[in-house]
Amino acid sequence: MKGSIAYRSILKRGLHIGLLPEMAAAVNASTPITLDHDLDVLPEAGRRLTVRQYADLVDDLAGRLWAAGVRPGEHVVLYKRANADHWMLAAAVSRIGAVVVNLSPALDAATVAVLMERLGRPSLLTDTGKLDVLAHVALGELTERVIVVAGEREGALSLAGLAGSPRVRPVLRPLDEAAVITHTSGTTGIPKLVVHTPRTQGQRLIPQWRLLSLMRKKETVAIHVPFVHSRMVAAMSLALLKEFPVLLMREADPAAVAEQLLEHRPVLIEALPNSLMEWEGLAADPRAPFGSVKVFSSTFDAIHPGTMSRLLKASDRRGALFFQIYGQSEVGPAVGRAYFRHSAHKANGRCVGWPMPWGAARVRVVSRDGHTPSQDNPGSIEVAWDGLAPAYFAEQDRYDTNRDGQWWRTGDVGYRTRFGCLHMLDREVDMIAGVRSSLEIEDVVLGRLPELSELVVVAGPDAEPVPVICTTDDAPLDPQRWKAAVAPFPQLADPVQIPQAELPRTATLKVQRLALADRFAKKPAERA
Repeated sequence: MKGSIAYRSILKRGLHIGLLPEMAAAVNASTPITLDHDLDVLPEAGRRLTVRQYADLVDDLAGRLWAAGVRPGEHVVLYKRANADHWMLAAAVSRIGAVVVNLSPALDAATVAVLMERLGRPSLLTDTGKLDVLAHVALGELTERVIVVAGEREGALSLAGLAGSPRVRPVLRPLDEAAVITHTSGTTGIPKLVVHTPRTQGQRLIPQWRLLSLMRKKETVAIHVPFVHSRMVAAMSLALLKEFPVLLMREADPAAVAEQLLEHRPVLIEALPNSLMEWEGLAADPRAPFGSVKVFSSTFDAIHPGTMSRLLKASDRRGALFFQIYGQSEVGPAVGRAYFRHSAHKANGRCVGWPMPWGAARVRVVSRDGHTPSQDNPGSIEVAWDGLAPAYFAEQDRYDTNRDGQWWRTGDVGYRTRFGCLHMLDREVDMIAGVRSSLEIEDVVLGRLPELSELVVVAGPDAEPVPVICTTDDAPLDPQRWKAAVAPFPQLADPVQIPQAELPRTATLKVQRLALADRFAKKPAERA
């Protein structure tokens, strides 16, 4: 009941991540939070915390940030190596009414400099390793102050040196003003800064809260998503207010992941699609690391049916399902669907689902050429609801070009079936003439060739579809098996095999298709 009261408060007053740990502690102070690594900012805290301890640490860090001079309404860029303390520090920034700007540790110095300039002299909360990355950036001109989370660095304040600072009363951001800023994946250039308000963050919890209400037992939830992403806000909020023990995972190596799953036996795993692809080999592990999992959940990007099938068959739970959510940072969760053990392998991977009930987003597909959108003539996918991000910071014109009244154009193309299922075929910028859907080709071929670890179809030098392939352990691909697998797609050029490590990726592990296409923009003879 306490969790329901907190949820109703969020619907009325919005989601303030600075208050969330305290609210979760009021629901159940003993809910455990377990990490697979030490906190950078407070390593002495250990890897096993209760929500009450977690809330106290956030309050402590908020006091230190206030002592460092951070004040309500200021922008605080949080750019440090990947660590669960990122979410804790973001909550501390929010708790004193400042606006946290979450930047991925994967961003390079030049991109970070551009984004900080866009923000207009923010404070920078970072670590000594990232200060080395930013060594040639004029931080004195771009920032109001620099704060390191641990250790010492000349010219920077240290949170460690501010231990024992007085606690301060929380300051709430207005319901419809910026509270958290994240960034887009940057697949097409400099990322955009996406503004989230207390209202939009709270709205995004609605459909997922109802879905989690179907899970009665309070078993462990394992979360492996980027700590900087807007998805992390929803994942942590939902798990803690629902009193689920949380396992926060940073390590992606399959062997390390298996050990964590075997020790903590989670009932639900939320992870990036590409992480799940990397882990699907664990399905053959005789120790059954996925045996306890009843729900696999993924967002960010569509996932291949073969991966879903292998994961579900590795679960020992009755009624195990894979729940996929389609959305983006600007939109939140738009549509979703469940896949089940005995049918996932036959699923059409382009069917990303139906609008979720209970006050969730509305979705439409708009014609791009005056003709009714269909499988062969996809339209633009648009979303409308109160969970839409209201702006790109300092790029309102760019935002407005994608907004039509209450509707947001996602940049994806697709169609809806007569049963209402939304099929997402491609990003509009990735469309290739003569190819109905690059993603569809990838789904089919990956399902037929388990030796492939990745397949990406991009435009070649003559706009022909070039399949770029990666194999397990970079082993050579059997040409005859490839020829048989791609027989339904005669328009494909010959495959180009590269090591998987050479695939350009975003912070959420999406392949940067345009960057990959640029690599093959020249003809083979010209590349030699």
